Amino acid sequence: MNVAIFEDEVFAGVTTHQELFPHSLLSVIANFIPFSDLNQSPRNMYQCQMGKQTMGFPLLTYQDRSDNKLYRLQTPQSPLVRPSMYDYYDMDNYPIGTNAIVAVISYTGYDMEDAMIVNKASWERGFAHGSVYKSEFIDLSEKIKQGDSSLVFGIKPGDPRVLQKLDDDGLPFIGAKLQYGDPYYSYLNLNTGESFVMYYKSKENCVVDNIKVCSNDTGSGKFKCVCITMRVPRNPTIGDKFASRHGQKGILSRLWPAEDMPFTESGMVPDILFNPHGFPSRMTIGMLIESMAGKSAALHGLCHDATPFIFSEENSALEYFGEMLKAAGYNFYGTERLYSGISGLELEADIFIGVVYYQRLRHMVSDKFQVRTTGARDRVTNQPIGGRNVQGGIRFGEMERDALLAHGTSFLLHDRLFNCSDRSVAHVCEVWQFTLSTVGEATPFLVCHAQQKIQLYSV
Repeated sequence: MNVAIFEDEVFAGVTTHQELFPHSLLSVIANFIPFSDLNQSPRNMYQCQMGKQTMGFPLLTYQDRSDNKLYRLQTPQSPLVRPSMYDYYDMDNYPIGTNAIVAVISYTGYDMEDAMIVNKASWERGFAHGSVYKSEFIDLSEKIKQGDSSLVFGIKPGDPRVLQKLDDDGLPFIGAKLQYGDPYYSYLNLNTGESFVMYYKSKENCVVDNIKVCSNDTGSGKFKCVCITMRVPRNPTIGDKFASRHGQKGILSRLWPAEDMPFTESGMVPDILFNPHGFPSRMTIGMLIESMAGKSAALHGLCHDATPFIFSEENSALEYFGEMLKAAGYNFYGTERLYSGISGLELEADIFIGVVYYQRLRHMVSDKFQVRTTGARDRVTNQPIGGRNVQGGIRFGEMERDALLAHGTSFLLHDRLFNCSDRSVAHVCEVWQFTLSTVGEATPFLVCHAQQKIQLYSV
């Protein structure tokens, strides 16, 4: 089998097949990358992975579903620059990002190493704001023996624990705000008259978005199972991950005030400041062309076709979009004069600025941060327990120990490995030099044989 991609690759007697379109060799997700033929191949592979991690608009029936966790962007937009397959798959019903004004400039030190600065005014207007929907099933039949139907949802009249936060059916009100320690749901034991109140245990505040009540198979009798869907607002914060459609990922490092951001002669302030050091080694030329194409699309009021392989050396994308920018009265190469928002002075170099479709990814610092001051310890080793869910400590391993040894920081080493780990105090008798018993039996040194009063030392 010999498959040709382009017409000039067809040889009589050799070629057996030809692709209908050059982009037919790409997957569904790869076909959503604009100008993917202008990018380095690993960058396209990165985007194929990140394209499945976006906070977009995943489905139209999210209010009727009970997914364990679902991410949704509040104000998604249709991209100004899109491949033909984007419309073929009707992806405008499931958008995955926002059109952002991106300036390629190293304005402060807050954009080093793939960090990016976001305009605070854009953030306040709702740029990339999203929500996480979490659903929890509560089945009372799992709390009792088989065949017993004594447990039902409800509240005991006058129960002070409920504090008017639960409805008569023992469930929270839709739209109610919940925080740690609030009554979550309540159920009764009809045989004993006992009431049980469960409390909201998550540290993150939420809003009750939806409650689905499930009855038995015949649809009769009191309901035993409910599904509570909670909506957790997740506005972008420092440490959240973003990415363009070209494998250029970065994290939000600073919300910069709009009055201190650089601005153009027309008064346009960029939404995102992108570090120019991200281009030379990664060679994502498709992002540069997308920026020019997005800018010309906004100026002329249209959407551009970004299907790969439609441009060539004879029919250059740079020439095509450059002429459109020139016709709109802008620089051919998409650069503009910018002014410092701090000093008001004109910047020495022309700055490349345009419109790029940016995706917010589901990797958020709220789900990953781990901090501990004091907390639970292991019963055997007396060291802090591990694990983020139980507010455990972070492991200080052998390599970390070696690093401190190499630096000669003995006090820091003592602090990490002793004071902040398994330091404990024991009481020792001065005469017999024995430690006091820690078990429940009687202390052997209630009256010392040498003296009536016990003299103890802490070690």
